Amino acid sequence: MRNYFLLLFLVFIGSSIQAQDAVMHASETATFKEKVITSAKATQTIKSDFVQYKHLDFLSEDVKTSGKMVVKAPNLVKWEYTNPYQYSVIFKEDKLLINDGGTKSKVDIGNSELFKKLNQLIVNSVKGNMFNDADFTVSFYKSSKYNKAVFVPKDPKIAKYIASFELLFNKDDAQVYEVKMVEPSQDFTRIIFTNRILNSTINDSVFNN
Repeated sequence: MRNYFLLLFLVFIGSSIQAQDAVMHASETATFKEKVITSAKATQTIKSDFVQYKHLDFLSEDVKTSGKMVVKAPNLVKWEYTNPYQYSVIFKEDKLLINDGGTKSKVDIGNSELFKKLNQLIVNSVKGNMFNDADFTVSFYKSSKYNKAVFVPKDPKIAKYIASFELLFNKDDAQVYEVKMVEPSQDFTRIIFTNRILNSTINDSVFNN
């Protein structure tokens, strides 16, 4: 089974705020949050392709993988890597279902508050609805191309794995199109979503291992 770090890549942040990003004013922040929350509440299912870049300081190039993501409210999530290897992770009913190139395994996360929290972060980060999470300090930025929310965990258990999240939102529909996560080591994982389809019918069988 692959390294458990693959569970933490999700949710899917940048090591610094780019120069072209400006801090949102309070009124801008309120308007932005309202738009994102409205969009998230209206989103029951998500299908999307993704490309993931894993940056490690000791490598000269980022490790690139790609695949498909499926989310169904309230808490079903599937990440399926299709290139360069076959690997899927499903969060379902306090279980973590793993299929590593045909080798299947199941991990009970029902007694782990940390993994429960990570699962909820996965859903909320992809939908963009993390603003009311008391476990994070949130800062808001804007540029000509996107709006950005940066989340720094307050919970030491989460901070042990995740230094910060960064969500980039389309300005027009307030949908998340990029999730980035930085580890305490400053290595980071960046996920870019494309071909997103909202509120299509998704059978629960999709979330079977």
